Amino acid sequence: VSDVDAPATDRVALVVNGTPVTVRRDHPHLLSALREELDITSPKDGCSPSGQCGCCTVMVDGRAIVACQQPLDKVAGADVVTLEGLPTETRDRFAAAFAACGGLQCGFCIPGIVMRTHHQMTKRAAKGQTLTREAMVPHLGAHLCRCTGYVKILDAIEAVVAAEATGTLPEVTGPAAGVGARGTKYEAAELTLGDRDYIDDLRVPGMVHAALRLTDHARADVDAIDTAAALAAPGVLAVLTAADVPGALRTGLIHKDWPVMIPVGGRTSFGGDVLAIVVAETREQARAAVGLVDIAYTVHAPVTDPVAALDPSAPVAVWGTDSNRLSTSAFARGENGYGVDELLAASPHTVSETFTTQRIEHAFLEPESTLAVPSGEGDGRRLHVYSGGQGVWDDRNDIAAVLGLDRDRVTVELVSNGGAFGGKEDLSNQAHAALAAWVLDRPVKCTLSRPESFLMHAKRHPIRLEVTAGCDADGHLTGLRVRAVGDSGAYASVGMKVLERAAGHAAGPYRWRGVDVEAVAVRTNNPVCGAFRGFGANQAQFATEGVIDRLARAADIDPWEFRRRNVIAPGDVWGPGQIMDGGTAGALACLEDIRSDYESARAAGRAVGLAIGMKNSGLGNGFREVCGAVVRFTDEGRVEVRHGWTEMGQGVHTVALQVAAGELGIDPALIDVVVDTTRELGFGQTTGSRGTLMTAGSVRAACAAALADGCRPGVDHHGEYVVDWTDKLGDPTVTNPTIHSCFSYAAQMVVIDRATGDIDEVVAVHDVGRAVNPLLVEGQVEGSVHMGLGYALSEDFPADPETAMPTATTLRQLGILRAGDMPRVRVRLVQVPQPRSPFGIKGVGEIGLVPTAPAVASALFDLDGTAHTALPMRRG
Repeated sequence: VSDVDAPATDRVALVVNGTPVTVRRDHPHLLSALREELDITSPKDGCSPSGQCGCCTVMVDGRAIVACQQPLDKVAGADVVTLEGLPTETRDRFAAAFAACGGLQCGFCIPGIVMRTHHQMTKRAAKGQTLTREAMVPHLGAHLCRCTGYVKILDAIEAVVAAEATGTLPEVTGPAAGVGARGTKYEAAELTLGDRDYIDDLRVPGMVHAALRLTDHARADVDAIDTAAALAAPGVLAVLTAADVPGALRTGLIHKDWPVMIPVGGRTSFGGDVLAIVVAETREQARAAVGLVDIAYTVHAPVTDPVAALDPSAPVAVWGTDSNRLSTSAFARGENGYGVDELLAASPHTVSETFTTQRIEHAFLEPESTLAVPSGEGDGRRLHVYSGGQGVWDDRNDIAAVLGLDRDRVTVELVSNGGAFGGKEDLSNQAHAALAAWVLDRPVKCTLSRPESFLMHAKRHPIRLEVTAGCDADGHLTGLRVRAVGDSGAYASVGMKVLERAAGHAAGPYRWRGVDVEAVAVRTNNPVCGAFRGFGANQAQFATEGVIDRLARAADIDPWEFRRRNVIAPGDVWGPGQIMDGGTAGALACLEDIRSDYESARAAGRAVGLAIGMKNSGLGNGFREVCGAVVRFTDEGRVEVRHGWTEMGQGVHTVALQVAAGELGIDPALIDVVVDTTRELGFGQTTGSRGTLMTAGSVRAACAAALADGCRPGVDHHGEYVVDWTDKLGDPTVTNPTIHSCFSYAAQMVVIDRATGDIDEVVAVHDVGRAVNPLLVEGQVEGSVHMGLGYALSEDFPADPETAMPTATTLRQLGILRAGDMPRVRVRLVQVPQPRSPFGIKGVGEIGLVPTAPAVASALFDLDGTAHTALPMRRG
């Protein structure tokens, strides 16, 4: 709310969406004035005012600009137009086009893209020209989308241009009914227009702001924390330290080893450790005061080399632990009494190589944000926390433990987030906001800056893989030995599970007569590593596909044919010993489907790379996975479908809606999808490519319960889907363990222009079992390919080996591909149903980028004969 009593010299006059306004001069930029004072929230802050994401694009005097780069004095008197101020018919066209074309996933970046597109359309119309797809691509260089791969964004832009030319709306099918229908994403229109709030868009009465004081050193004793200067700063209400934590100091998904804050007398273990929380009336005041918290340290050299960290003489990297070995995942099997050593020794062709993959930042567009709101008094006090995490029940449990409260006094409400990809599984700033709100008894919001986000959340593991593999004279695979070391950083997160998954998937989608695999997760003082789309399968199969290509050349067999001879099939024994079911036929189906593209490109003399991949759906490894859903008919004639999964752009709400509409035979427009955190409808994180199949199974069961009960209004009709038939990797008591209940498969081909060295095209053929919504599935694969190309070619998140601190502080430094960098992407879906899976569904969220990097490596070899064993392959 504006301070109307402030002197005129302290205010700046603007015209915003046609209305004259004045705003405080002390805002750091126009974006702050729009969001924090005028409550105009369609412009988003994705890059912590560095002008690198495009999410805050608005019109200033008819020009498209990023609001975060505009000082208020520079725009004084200007005419500012945000997405809220566009004409209704223009808004409707954009909303319809992006919905119809599947032009959004999490939606965080889309309002900025809409504004840029509107400007380009208006600019060309004034010259009697029409905006084309090709003309728009360079202008999208100002925007970053981490979800879509830009393909369907450009489809949507073409659709809105065509609709404006005819004065009509793009044709929209609307929400779809039933599995297999090609319909619009749930809340697509609201997301396109910026009308659906993310956490940082929420405002409640009396809300104040928290900022975090992070460590200056990755490994240092904290000798003293002086908060006096920060407490005396303008607007500051409190400065909290570890001494103010009433309950558990440490949190964690598997091991409770991640301190909420490092206390005096404790030791920091990585650059994202928090030392204090500053709470102030405004965000700017809190951020200004954070720098005034003075810390006295005794600095120690960080442990940064994961291989050296395994030496018994190496210092213990992480405070509160006694070993740098986080976990070891291992298994071995042979054939007819022959172990891997004997199989390799007898193989006419063998290859031994070491592959290395890099650390990667998720770069979801919405930085982490939490709003905590206390209520009640005395023993009746409760806390309501708005979280964008991937597991609201884990969030609830850890927050309650930190505050020393019974769990039923904490409610964590999921707010669908602006992208995650695994990076929002661990507790981030939820506990800090909750602690501040509980201590001050006031609503507190804490939103991370982009550099803070870089420091705090877990990354993709860098993994070193030593691989030896063999085949016989006819190209049939014999033995595989893998020794992998993954840098898991300081805290456990799910690092042990990532290396376990890498171990399990090291065999790739192939038959091997013998396999011997060991994968070690190592603690260091480098950035924490944990879940990231692919979860170890990417790293492992980059190496596997590399040796497959080497063996094919050694045996003088075409790479496609070599893979056909060895691809896993139903009834075969796979890697860890699992006997594969009928769903495995999808691997060969993908390979057969891509054959004509591959042979045509080869015949045309193009540089071609081929890779295939597999990725499990679900947690597996002996976990009992439970998912619940509720269907409720209201007195108003609507139907609520309630589940417990995180919507982060992947479309789990749409899955729930389509299944319910199909099973109940009702109009999907009558369905409201709700993430219900008033009851525990599921367990674990929204992770592991399991959201679609688990949601579909539980919603179908809830619909069956409703139909059996006559669909009575006001009744919670509950259904459940359970997977409880998997075994733990490496269990010596099980000869043929079922490690995972379900796998997806893919074949991808990369084509490079021999003249320019640029990638021309990617063909991605994916087996998803059954596509619930083919439009959304295509978008998932296109976005995965975009992420996979960045992983292959340019993305990196290095840490300084002397300090263990990340060297990247901005989005531009990450090497993420922009729209103009993307080749043509063609997606085809293969649907081989998965036994025992609802509707035959297999997951698609992660498999999309598993084959991409090895396919690029293969194409680069075909281009110039260079065999690549390290990622990224073209950085700089």
